[in-house]
Amino acid sequence: MLLAKTLTSSTFKLALIAIGTFGVIVSAIFSYVYLSTAHYVRSRSDRTILAEYMSLRDAYLRSGRDALIELIRQRMADRGFADHVYLLADPSSNVVAGNFAQWPQAATTNGWTEFRAADAAPDATRPPLVRGMVEIFAGGDRLLVGRDISDLDSFTAQIKMALISGVILIFVLAAMASILVTRRTVGRIEQINATSRAIMASGLDKRIPLRGSHDEWDRVAENLNLMLDRIETLMGEVRQVSDNVAHDLRTPLTRMRGRLEKAYQRPRSGDADQALIGDTIADLDAVLRIFASIVRIAQIETQARKVGFRTVNLAEIASEVVELYDAAAEQDGTHLTLGGDRDVLVTGDRDLIFDAIANLVDNAIKHGRAGGQVIVSSEHIEGQPVVTIADDGPGIPPCEYDHVFKRFYRLEQSRYTPGNGLGLSLVAAVARLHGAQIEMLDNAPGLKFRLWFSEPGG
Repeated sequence: MLLAKTLTSSTFKLALIAIGTFGVIVSAIFSYVYLSTAHYVRSRSDRTILAEYMSLRDAYLRSGRDALIELIRQRMADRGFADHVYLLADPSSNVVAGNFAQWPQAATTNGWTEFRAADAAPDATRPPLVRGMVEIFAGGDRLLVGRDISDLDSFTAQIKMALISGVILIFVLAAMASILVTRRTVGRIEQINATSRAIMASGLDKRIPLRGSHDEWDRVAENLNLMLDRIETLMGEVRQVSDNVAHDLRTPLTRMRGRLEKAYQRPRSGDADQALIGDTIADLDAVLRIFASIVRIAQIETQARKVGFRTVNLAEIASEVVELYDAAAEQDGTHLTLGGDRDVLVTGDRDLIFDAIANLVDNAIKHGRAGGQVIVSSEHIEGQPVVTIADDGPGIPPCEYDHVFKRFYRLEQSRYTPGNGLGLSLVAAVARLHGAQIEMLDNAPGLKFRLWFSEPGG
């Protein structure tokens, strides 16, 4: 099954194309090497033959046939010319002097010739190969000067066979490597597919197995597993949000239904009906605020607001928030102060940053110590723009730091404080949109909440 998928995969087809292209290039290179080598070997032999031919031809032209016959006999007696071929024949092709008993049929015209000398080795399976130069003189005499190039021919044949074998070996090894690599690739892809099918069949608890090779496929599997972890977390948050929405809406809706049912069963009374209508509107407003907060967080998380980003001053925004909440803080006996630098520039959406800081200040006032102090400051810390909201209230236990940003999550001590548990979720959404980092610190006592932004253009 895996082999069939390997052979039909696009990776294998691309590998075959690459092998074919590489094979053509290698074959061309090897062919050039072979032809160059053969030409070099033959040219050296041809130069030797040509030099010897010119020497005998000059002897014939200078001193006649007898002198040439004597020179041929001397050459044949010299062991240094053992691989040379000398042949002199009359106009009737009868051999006058030389190595062979008869004139070769292939040597019929002037110039280079090449033939198998069967009469030189009658019992040989493959007669020696002779290459030589033929000259037909004006009187009809014929001269053949050549060499036995069987060794050279065998050498070039061996080179040719070696090159062909090398090309075939390269193709075989490349094909095997392609199959192995493609099989490995298809195997990893099939693991991902199998995990995907398992997730579709049973749920998000499955993960792609890692081989521990730390290669690119392991990195892909790690990223996919992280994505699955994130999806599982988001799905859990969706379920939690659904449960929390149902829980938070049950109380006001039940209260409204109880009031309406009670009013339905009693006689009409102007004052009582007016009070009932007012309470019902208040409960409906609370429900609508919950949905408005959910919709606003969803809009922020779509990243569409980034289009309107521009350079804004955190110090100005913080000053406006302090001015807005000054009366509410004074009513609760909280001392709200502003500090930090005058110009702290960041790139972002002014309204969303205002909402985030306002939510943090509102939480600090509501959940801080009665008659306590809340300090809002904007400054540069280690070169980064930071806005800090610090209070001296009971704070948040460190174990709850990761939970308070969940939608509708509320600490036990905040259960009876007005709110819907969506404020810090909105702050987290704004921070993600702006690429800001959230830091929560113990203010001893109280909580210090920091938003770390990037410099404009950073």
